[in-house]
Amino acid sequence: MYFRRIFIAIVLAAGVATGASAREEAAASSSVADGSVLSLEQCRSLALANNKNLRKTAEEVRAAGYQKDEAFAAYLPAIDFAGGYMYNQKKLSMFDSDQFLPVKSFNLEKQAYEFNLVKNPMTGEPITVNGQPVPEQVAFLPKESLTYDIHNVFFGAVTLTQPIFMGGKIVAMNKITGYAEDMARAKHSETARDIIYAVDAAYWQVVSLKAKQELAESYVNLLDTLRRNVGLMVEQGVATRRDELTVDVKLNSAQVDLTKVNNGVALSRMALAQLCGFPIHTSFTLADENADSPAAAVAAAATDPRAIDMNEVYARRDDLRQLELGVKIFGQKEKVVRAEMMPSLALVGSYSFSNPNLYDGFKKRFNGAFSVGAMLTIPIWHWGGNYNKYRAAKAQTAALRMDLENAREMIDLQVNQASFKAAEAVKTHTMTQTNLEHADENLRCANVGFRDGVMTVDNVMEAQTAWLKAHSENIDARIDVYLCDVYLSKVLGTLNPTL
Repeated sequence: MYFRRIFIAIVLAAGVATGASAREEAAASSSVADGSVLSLEQCRSLALANNKNLRKTAEEVRAAGYQKDEAFAAYLPAIDFAGGYMYNQKKLSMFDSDQFLPVKSFNLEKQAYEFNLVKNPMTGEPITVNGQPVPEQVAFLPKESLTYDIHNVFFGAVTLTQPIFMGGKIVAMNKITGYAEDMARAKHSETARDIIYAVDAAYWQVVSLKAKQELAESYVNLLDTLRRNVGLMVEQGVATRRDELTVDVKLNSAQVDLTKVNNGVALSRMALAQLCGFPIHTSFTLADENADSPAAAVAAAATDPRAIDMNEVYARRDDLRQLELGVKIFGQKEKVVRAEMMPSLALVGSYSFSNPNLYDGFKKRFNGAFSVGAMLTIPIWHWGGNYNKYRAAKAQTAALRMDLENAREMIDLQVNQASFKAAEAVKTHTMTQTNLEHADENLRCANVGFRDGVMTVDNVMEAQTAWLKAHSENIDARIDVYLCDVYLSKVLGTLNPTL
């Protein structure tokens, strides 16, 4: 379908069963006994319970729900822990050698601290070595006392981050995931409708071929009876060998057609069984195989397209709903991209610790401290990269909006086509009913005329062929009414499967 090319895998109906319950339903539904009589509703229920695509979309709905919960978590503070171990080859030393630090003493006369320098007793001047005065007293700091063992280091930190303003990105992401969940539900519902339509088509295909099988058998019986009668007439000399051979050729052709119909019935039953989820060789009978009147479908199929409220149709169509949600998602993506051009602010708090620790002279025990702060990020210049990304998002939204408008136009066309086709199917069925009566009467007259000697074998076979064609067209018209009805319901969005 036109619309499904746009959203193939997006992500995306209320009351979804879990995988376990789906397997239980599948196990229960697959135990259909041979010879069971199945109605159309039962076939629909079996297909919905066993279809793998429907289970897949159900899981997609669950996944979309989890993503929605994930997006909501961005509003709340995030708490993380990071830790590690590191082995260092060497120890950490504050000095490369032992240190000698000059010492000051307080000078009462000058009221200040001064270095005690070694002075020349003769001159009273400070003694210098290599141009530097020599202190009288020094403080000795051995290198070993400021050397720390950091061969084995254990460290960790617990961090809390609370977003305060992220440019609207978090709000937009929550809306996107909400729309994505709605889209998943719409996709699930649309898949269910597609399954129902496929089951209905397969169901009525079986009913149609079963009716044609009975018709083909009746036609073979008619030709077989005609062949016996012509054979007797040949023996009595009132018919020619040509007449007998003509009937034989027609009978052989009818038997071949009957074989094809028998194979078609078997294959169509297998196809329906596969859709319903049980073994293809299961023997079953359909409740409508002997139904004659499509009255239940006529009322819905005769819908006047001018009386249809297209706004209601738009609201019911899941494929259109997916496109509308897609437009909203792309609109929110614009806001996400725009948020990258805006400042972001977050509150950060952490507790970090290590062993050996920095707070207690590198002692080999765990110790740590809290820290609290704020982090502000302001984009300044990215050579137009973010702005072009924003413009690309707006262009994608505009393109999807055009697809949405085209989809509405296509739905208008679909509804009108389905309505006209449904009305045509009802009218065709009425005409075939009349033709059927004429064909039956024509065949009766031909048989009477043949017995009375006023009709030839060719006349009888022509009447039989016309009878076969009228009955076949009537079967096709009757089934077409049902199929047009369910297709119209699908197009109008009123085909609501029970999920």
